[in-house]
Amino acid sequence: MLRISAGVILTIVSLFSGALLAGTVKKEKQNQPNILFILSDDHSVPFLGCYGYPVKTPNIDKLAKEGIIYNRAHTTAPQCVLSRAAIMTGRSTLDIRMTRFTAPLSADVISYPELLRKGGYYTGVCGRNFHLNGARTTAVSEEVFDKYNLETFKNRVDYLKTTGNMDSIYYQYKDFLNTIPKGKPFFLQLSYSDPHRIFNAKEYEPDPDTIKIPEGWPDTKLLRKDLAGYLGEIQRLDHEVGKVFEELKRRGLDKNTLIVFMGDNGGALVRGKGTLYKLGLNVPLIMRLSDLIKPGQVSNILVSGEDIAPTLLQVAGIAAPKEFTGVSIVPSFQDKPFQAHQYIYAVRGAHGSGLPTNTAHFDLGRTVISDRYKLIYNALWQLPYYPVDFSGQPFWLELQQLHNEGKLEEKWDKLLFSERRSMFELFDELADPNEFNNLAGKPEYKEIEEKLKGKLQEWMILNEDYLPLPVTPRPR
Repeated sequence: MLRISAGVILTIVSLFSGALLAGTVKKEKQNQPNILFILSDDHSVPFLGCYGYPVKTPNIDKLAKEGIIYNRAHTTAPQCVLSRAAIMTGRSTLDIRMTRFTAPLSADVISYPELLRKGGYYTGVCGRNFHLNGARTTAVSEEVFDKYNLETFKNRVDYLKTTGNMDSIYYQYKDFLNTIPKGKPFFLQLSYSDPHRIFNAKEYEPDPDTIKIPEGWPDTKLLRKDLAGYLGEIQRLDHEVGKVFEELKRRGLDKNTLIVFMGDNGGALVRGKGTLYKLGLNVPLIMRLSDLIKPGQVSNILVSGEDIAPTLLQVAGIAAPKEFTGVSIVPSFQDKPFQAHQYIYAVRGAHGSGLPTNTAHFDLGRTVISDRYKLIYNALWQLPYYPVDFSGQPFWLELQQLHNEGKLEEKWDKLLFSERRSMFELFDELADPNEFNNLAGKPEYKEIEEKLKGKLQEWMILNEDYLPLPVTPRPR
């Protein structure tokens, strides 16, 4: 009998395993699914039927029923540019230097569509402005952008078109499908402006008197009218998404296409967009792909916007770069025990192109979220809250007037119109899902607060954050 050493056996097993793995990867690449990533604009949880809110969204609800819905998906910022940058790159907003709203994504930061393109995909971005080529807000900006060739996305994807017209989005989508080379899988980011303000989907709006006001909101007639406008935009969005699904089915592409539906950040609602509260960061995330994703699942894992890129790359059988800070959530597709993160993080940076006259234009904050608790660090705590995108709306002006007259409910008066905010806010997301009760500074929560500050500090150091760190320095 031949004697074979353990080392030889290990070598043979390794070679055989490597050959099997190579064969599996090759097989996956031969059957790469198409990827359709639908991105809504300013869309908070829970405003979809499948999230339990009474709004008519049958097409998106059907997608959720046939796939997986994530209850705790959070964007990396409560603003579109910062959030979309992290989604597009699989990296922290700080890590890729995208905390200024009008900044273009640097050419040295790779986006996941580029990796899909190298891996054999025909790639495209169309619909609503994708926001990552920067903003030409002044003549000086124009000159700088042209001088240094800062607009890079024409070189990152095969098909790039944008439109501000709702009807044109559908035709761009069809045009993209018509241009796909035969035999190639495709990736398309299809972006919508709904439910971003201005609310103009009048024919889709529900009766303001019959809608459900989220728990804890001030229930006024003008606020109801405003929320009805928001819900109308969502119901119109669902109608348009239904047309997209039908076209995919008509072309026989629905079975082998991973469909992802996600909001780019929270809605321009009270304590929503522009804030690090739940309505600013918690967005819908739904995925469906026959045979890969077990239908009818509801997941409560923590998901970050950084996780989208590595997830889509894994589905395509393409390795994610080591620079990615996101984690693939593919293991959650089959309803198996899985935890992507113990903690996720988000930032608040400059918003829009206006000068820093209030905290709508310029605010600086960070947050860390654990399985149960959230800590918010307001670096500009001395400045009051100022709403993003709705400071001139009738419902807000009425709330201001009630505050000025001393007639606004005390809870809302304190939350919305305090002259100063707390530097730190700590919330028990399980006991206080609306984030009304700040636990920071309370002795019984000291250990939790210190732990979260430590985690946030670690993340800020590793990401070379420019803000002062949140842990109180030792006296010298």
